[in-house]
Amino acid sequence: MQNAHRIIGKPVVVKPEWLRVKAPQWERVGSVKEVLRDLALNTVCEEASCPNIGECFNHGTATFLIMGPACTRACPYCDIDFEKKPQPLDPTEPTRLAEAVRRMGLNHVVVTSVNRDDLPDGGASQFVRCIEEIRAVSPKTTIEVLIPDLCGNWEALKIILSASPEVLNHNTETIPRLYRRVRPQGDYQRSLLLLKQVRQINPSVYTKSGIMVGLGETDEEVRQTMQDLRAADCDILTIGQYLQPTQKHLGVKDFVTPEQFDAWREYGESIGFLQVVSSPLTRSSYHAEQVQSLMQQYPR
Repeated sequence: MQNAHRIIGKPVVVKPEWLRVKAPQWERVGSVKEVLRDLALNTVCEEASCPNIGECFNHGTATFLIMGPACTRACPYCDIDFEKKPQPLDPTEPTRLAEAVRRMGLNHVVVTSVNRDDLPDGGASQFVRCIEEIRAVSPKTTIEVLIPDLCGNWEALKIILSASPEVLNHNTETIPRLYRRVRPQGDYQRSLLLLKQVRQINPSVYTKSGIMVGLGETDEEVRQTMQDLRAADCDILTIGQYLQPTQKHLGVKDFVTPEQFDAWREYGESIGFLQVVSSPLTRSSYHAEQVQSLMQQYPR
């Protein structure tokens, strides 16, 4: 493990310089938080302890977390709560979410959710209601949904795609060899098939996925995963450094250099991704608004 010290027998990882983030302008952060609190909305930025929260809130953007914050899965890398019991869906949530989009004047919005394996459609109908409400009050806003695997329920996927979000994102998260340890309730092939199904069900929708690195994967394994995603017709890829949220979560195996992230970006572009966002601080929704220029360049 790189850059680690030992305290009471446990490795404590020290972040390299390239993972240091600038202090946010709290006045702008506070105004975004005020909207979120006023409308009783959750964001993955806060629930998952995203390192980019200051930058995104400063720019007036947020990734909204619906149907949460309690998740029905217990992925050992994720900081979202899985110990609380999921609550019934709130019929007012889509309206409140749309109002937040209007107040924040968002050109592009990302809507994601916890896993809701307790629901027959995995929450697909709630995604649709959110899309419809946003379009009703902010018709020029492009919409990206970051969805769970829906337990392979392709009828539920069709429900979401019937609302034609501009982007459908589903994160692969890691390489196949690490799935049992990193994503024990997930399935690598099921995630690939979900992305493939999107193109078959609604070809106008751009597909997107993301992976974390620093969990023990090799360069060859990352490149093979990138090839698998392209074979599944994935358009956009994000690659970012995994950071351990707490001592209870999976530890960081190594810190990947910015040069390696650049090499993966160049490789991804060479095999046909329309866009590859690859850097230590990249997360699945980081600079997601850039998809608007991609849509102009590669219209569907």
